Amino acid sequence: MFLADTIVALATPPGVGAIGVIRLSGSDAIRLADEVFFGKKLVDQASHTIHFGSIRDEQGQILDEVLASLFVAPRSYTGENVVEISCHGSNFILQEIIRLFLRKGARLAKPGEFTMRAFLNGRMDLTQAEAVADLIASSSEASHHLAIGQLRGGISDEIKKLRQELIDFASLIELELDFGEEDVEFANRPQLQALVQKLLRLINALLDSFQLGNAIKEGVTAVIAGRPNAGKSTLLNALLNEERAIVSEIAGTTRDTIEESLNIKGVQFRIIDTAGIREASDTIEAIGVEKTLEKIRQSAVLVYVFDVIKTQPADLEADLKQLLHDDIQLIVVPNKMDLNPYTTYEHYANPYFSEPQWTPISAINQMNIEFLKEQLYQLVVDTDTSMDAAIVSNARHYEALAKARQSLESVLTGLGGAVTSDFVAMDIRHALAYLGEITGEITTEDLLGNIFSRFCIGK
Repeated sequence: MFLADTIVALATPPGVGAIGVIRLSGSDAIRLADEVFFGKKLVDQASHTIHFGSIRDEQGQILDEVLASLFVAPRSYTGENVVEISCHGSNFILQEIIRLFLRKGARLAKPGEFTMRAFLNGRMDLTQAEAVADLIASSSEASHHLAIGQLRGGISDEIKKLRQELIDFASLIELELDFGEEDVEFANRPQLQALVQKLLRLINALLDSFQLGNAIKEGVTAVIAGRPNAGKSTLLNALLNEERAIVSEIAGTTRDTIEESLNIKGVQFRIIDTAGIREASDTIEAIGVEKTLEKIRQSAVLVYVFDVIKTQPADLEADLKQLLHDDIQLIVVPNKMDLNPYTTYEHYANPYFSEPQWTPISAINQMNIEFLKEQLYQLVVDTDTSMDAAIVSNARHYEALAKARQSLESVLTGLGGAVTSDFVAMDIRHALAYLGEITGEITTEDLLGNIFSRFCIGK
């Protein structure tokens, strides 16, 4: 890591636009900007000020009239001197200015390097740094809300406080090891036990929130499947409230998958309409059926639609037996209820689903469509988890929390049995290390490289 370097990158998306922003960060950022900026001398100006001037190359030729925003260390995003040049959005102008800074001694920033410098300079912890990428990628109100909460220290504030209390106890136990021959206890065992139980309650709540957090962040893939003419495409159109899929009485109309996004209360669903499941009559339909089965294997939710007029209970049971797998959640949707309103769950009950998963509709009449949306939402939302609570959405955090829980459970076991202090201390050290990995108090270069390499250049 070359933190002594001054780095430069385009901070706005590439392509033609009204304006583009070029970001410089490093100890020489202001000096380099002063060499090419003609207006006020930036080194003499106060932090958090904006100045009008022009950027000129070595021959004195004006490349563009710009605004230079000045942020003096440590009061900047990275904790270093930062200059942001706002110029016209011509790709030619942007590249010429960046090349000019490179000739003056800056180097191109790597993906995520500005945010990595913010972390290394103590401007944010690792969970907040990762939240920056989540905020950029947020595609719904809920994912934006979640990322903002993380950026403000939602999870890390709680973990840091309890981790510090655990460190205090760990130091007392380590002190006991130094006086091992004298059989003394400095750490209050009941208090340590109470703290570990408190930590475990927090960790369990965070682990339980991951299903919701991951669904908000990544979205949920839900596949609509069933036999031909069950009304799958009509259902897709009803969910989207638009004529997205072709609807026909001819069996096998849908030959390929159709994918659309549906936002339900801030959770993004990717709804997939598929070819009807049956013995294919030609090669193209056979490919469509195989694609259906593949999409079901890849999806988190199966919305199984069947025609209450034509489908027998044995047919439903046979289809579910074929389609269900361990990692998929199911909603059973009897369709065309307007033609047979007396159909009930008891008529079709089988071992593969329970009554709460039964959602009767009439897709063509929009009957119960809003209730079906609510059922989809409830599948991925734990009603015990508040959107305002700390929510885990990062798989790395989830894995570290799971390992920390295992170590803390070992601490409790040790405190309750005839286990010597050195084993208890070892388990506490492991728990502290896993919690420290989340916030970045314990890191490796490989870990940081893996995290920040996923960022966009310029951030």
